[in-house]
Amino acid sequence: MHHNVAHFLAKQASLYPDKPAVRAPECHDKVGVVSYTERSFLQLEQEASAVAQILSAKGIQRGTRVLLMVKPGLDLICIVFALFKIGAVPIVIDPGMGLRGFLRCVKHSKPTAVVGIALAVWISRLFYASFRAITIRVTVGASFARVTSRHKGPNNSFPVVDSNSDELAAILFTSGSTGPAKGVCYTHGMFAAQVEAIRGQYQMQPGEIDLPMLPVFALFNPALGMCTVVPEMDPSRPASVDPEKIVRAIQQNAVTNSFGSPALWSKIARFCEANQIILPSVRRILMAGAPVSPDLMAQMGRFLPNGEIHTPYGATEALPVSSISASEVIRDTQARTLQGEGTCVGRPLPGITVRIITPVDGRIATLDQVRDRPIGEIGEIIVKGPTVTNAYDNLEEADWQSKILDGQTYWHRMGDMGWLDAEGRLWFCGRKAECVVSSKNTLYTDCCESIFNQHEKVLRSALIDCGNNCPGIVIEPEPSCMPKSAQEKKTFTDSLRLLGATVSCTRQIEHFFFIASFPVDVRHNAKINRLKLAKKFGSFK
Repeated sequence: MHHNVAHFLAKQASLYPDKPAVRAPECHDKVGVVSYTERSFLQLEQEASAVAQILSAKGIQRGTRVLLMVKPGLDLICIVFALFKIGAVPIVIDPGMGLRGFLRCVKHSKPTAVVGIALAVWISRLFYASFRAITIRVTVGASFARVTSRHKGPNNSFPVVDSNSDELAAILFTSGSTGPAKGVCYTHGMFAAQVEAIRGQYQMQPGEIDLPMLPVFALFNPALGMCTVVPEMDPSRPASVDPEKIVRAIQQNAVTNSFGSPALWSKIARFCEANQIILPSVRRILMAGAPVSPDLMAQMGRFLPNGEIHTPYGATEALPVSSISASEVIRDTQARTLQGEGTCVGRPLPGITVRIITPVDGRIATLDQVRDRPIGEIGEIIVKGPTVTNAYDNLEEADWQSKILDGQTYWHRMGDMGWLDAEGRLWFCGRKAECVVSSKNTLYTDCCESIFNQHEKVLRSALIDCGNNCPGIVIEPEPSCMPKSAQEKKTFTDSLRLLGATVSCTRQIEHFFFIASFPVDVRHNAKINRLKLAKKFGSFK
């Protein structure tokens, strides 16, 4: 069996040589219609081979750590598959985390080569302390494209390295939403397992057209035989996307599949409702990065007459773990969510095992140290399976905190709290680090926030520890609903307190705060930074 992910592209090029693999926006006409640069699967395979030849000639070899600093699009997809062909290890870091965090990640991962735009290569020289291991620099641009075109051709293929299943394929950094970003080690076997898991779970077919609003997801498409339409958006600020551009891309390309965060899709849903737009080509939308409200699912369902919404659950270290459709949520689970029981994230995918254990602060070295919680009781979520990573990159302490040895394999501690129901479905209650342990009980973010999010004037809410284990709720109101006077604030607060009194888990919450906009993560712009809110409003500031 071939484990190297590059074999998937070669296979699609053989089966569907003339079908489109990538469409990247090039220019607009006077009425806003976009012209696209297109590559077929065969052309993409040939271009990846040409790039592999160039990079190999510059000294990039099997095992070389290569920092990628390339804008999302055709170049990124092509270069990644070229590196896979060689057996080199691409390193992918979120561009929106800020310079200090980015440099810290570079310094830690110790790449010996950088492939990037001219500005990126200049940065690698300017900040020498972080890039001191770099010996190879390749600038991507017009001149690189000209060199690539000279190497491209049907008789100029580059053989794919026959990588081992457990051989390092890539290092993907976490978003760093609840702590410093960590490099996650992906093997070729794990990538292959992810491709098969995604294909099987969502019944994705060759020839479908995908609009991925998280760049890393574009890398799965060539392996799945799906065409990637590169969206017009800033990947470092997805929630700032122009919804009209996304909708136009879906319509113009007859997009069948798309992935994005709930913050992004909420913006698109509002645009579609305001303009009475439906999207009949869309078969499925995947939403992840933060819990998805039943209200958003219902709202989106109104403009997807032929589509279904799915919410996969997972993390950079373990993806996908489980999944649930909007129709099942609306039919079976939303009532319990609105009563403060958490968000149902569906049944584990084939090959994935989920256990709920008694929470432990600190290391759990081996599986015999865990204690399972009964069905229906909240505990810490741990997972195991072929799509679950075994280690971080050179972070022994993080491995100790997150990995549990089980014979020759590992369980991953998700850092989340949840429970399993009698039907085998997993329910998410919140991040372990964000729970508030009061004098009466333990409060979980997702359970509590789902109560206050029902308020007509609330866009989002966030549970925080106000200090001394005293729970509070921070409110981000709907646009134009921010209280402007002490009386408006009191009226709003009283209505929130009445709402909280209807459910046992929120009955004790007395403190409410208001903010115009929540601090969020850089990857999805959807995960709320509750620790930052706690610093702002803690101790009743």
